[in-house]
Amino acid sequence: RFLSDDDGPRFAVVESGGWDTHANQGAATGLLANRLAALDTGLAALHDGLGDHWSDTVVAVVTEFGRTVRVNGTRGTDHGTGTVALLTGGAVAGGRVAADWPGLARDALFEGRDLRPTTDLRALLKGVLHDHVGVARAALDTDVFPDSTSVPPARDLVRA
Repeated sequence: RFLSDDDGPRFAVVESGGWDTHANQGAATGLLANRLAALDTGLAALHDGLGDHWSDTVVAVVTEFGRTVRVNGTRGTDHGTGTVALLTGGAVAGGRVAADWPGLARDALFEGRDLRPTTDLRALLKGVLHDHVGVARAALDTDVFPDSTSVPPARDLVRA
């Protein structure tokens, strides 16, 4: 509720653990499905709690690591390279997948085991911070993400 106050904070970070699904990951049911259901419930509560402020909101759901493509011997997946990031919120220019999909064929995998990364997560976050919040590109390149001038902000992620 404090985020919906007119004089409340403009930024919030929430951390959610339990995503390291090395064993018994499951598909439609199981550890991963349960974690995704909890994420869905949390995002719905945020949506409802923000009320009219949802229209000005961008939520980035990100992770620090990906998962391997193939299931391991304990019916889970191990740490991998490529991953996914999700943007939601009323200010997001959504309804699409913004990615270069490399595919899951063996010759398309990174090191023969991982989804090949195609987009630097800093580009996504730079795009949101620049276009939605107004953070200057110079500050993004040096202060927010030091030494990242070679990573341009992603464009067209938020509504103008």
